[in-house]
Amino acid sequence: MRPVSSTTRKNLALSARFVAAACLVIAFCLALCGCGSQQQASTKPAVADGPAWESIDFDHKLKLDYATQFSVESSDEGYSYIEVKDGLNYLVVPEGAGVPTGMPDDVAVLQQPLDNIYLAATSAMDAIRSIDAVDHIKLSGTNESGWYIDEAREAMASGKMVYAGKYSAPDYELISSTGCDVAIESTMIYHTPDVKEQLERLGVPVFVERSSYETHPLGRMEWVKLYGVLFGKLDAACEFYDNKLAELKPVLKQKPCGKTVAFFSVNAAGAVTVHKPGDYIVKSIELAGGTYALDNIKVDSDNGSLSTMNMQMESFFDAASDADILIYNSSIEGELTSMDQLIEKSPLFEKFKAVNSGDVWCTGKNLFQEGMGLSNLIADLNRAMTDDAASDDQMSYLHKLD
Repeated sequence: MRPVSSTTRKNLALSARFVAAACLVIAFCLALCGCGSQQQASTKPAVADGPAWESIDFDHKLKLDYATQFSVESSDEGYSYIEVKDGLNYLVVPEGAGVPTGMPDDVAVLQQPLDNIYLAATSAMDAIRSIDAVDHIKLSGTNESGWYIDEAREAMASGKMVYAGKYSAPDYELISSTGCDVAIESTMIYHTPDVKEQLERLGVPVFVERSSYETHPLGRMEWVKLYGVLFGKLDAACEFYDNKLAELKPVLKQKPCGKTVAFFSVNAAGAVTVHKPGDYIVKSIELAGGTYALDNIKVDSDNGSLSTMNMQMESFFDAASDADILIYNSSIEGELTSMDQLIEKSPLFEKFKAVNSGDVWCTGKNLFQEGMGLSNLIADLNRAMTDDAASDDQMSYLHKLD
């Protein structure tokens, strides 16, 4: 055998050292990965498999009066099956129970307790607040200054809730490391499908809420029952909803007052944004006893399922100049406090009947986030139409332009 040269021996030694170092690096990386996995793992105790999916009898259907975008069926064992109208389905598994075997692939599992939530759908916060479940929201898709709900702002100020990025650019590392139970998203998430997919790859189920697709205001409010199911507070949710309906009952029993109402805003380009006939704002006006002044407008089919549309100022004048009451929508273009501010947007407003009679109101910025207050908005609208002496301090969401 040919003797090994000194150069070869040196090369072999270097190779051995390299292999050893590489092994140490790999081992270290694996250890780090293990630590990371432990950080990201759910803190919920492991439980045995649940019953077979086919054996569960979902024979208790949640009673809904107005909501059409979801349904809930529950079993005696405490499992709740949720169907959301766009085809998304969820199974709420009660605390301590196992996930059923043989579940369909299109059903996402939500394991209670759901006490570590990333909330990107701001409109859901009011329902969650109404059942005293804000403490379940640990991660917010809205920063502190973006909240108009006091409990949400206070939770962020105290550090009990932290900003985790908006729906289109969430902080995946933060969401994953905190063991997030579920991400509650609006349908805006469908504009960034890669975000939804990445959250699911991280083991975070995504619940897409569709309360904004309810065309009846009381249907939007009825979503509080769904959050009652998610957080194990269904009785509180039903009580809250029933009380709101009871408060509104005297208004709903009134006969139509014959007043016409236009609900609108004006954008920077001078176009007027109005609600399409048949949407929840229009229904609110009708429930309050009024008639929507733009009931006969031609709907622009190009903007699909949007509940609003834009029209030129001249067309809006033709449709709404004789309206008895004007309501300016602050949630889109900001609040107004005076008639002068309105007229600055277009001199045509000086010719509107409601401007000359002083019957112009503006919504508060908090209306969009406070979906559970739609019954109060209906009461406000009724008061504006039926009480000539109505003042701001009697209103929940409206103030009169000076």
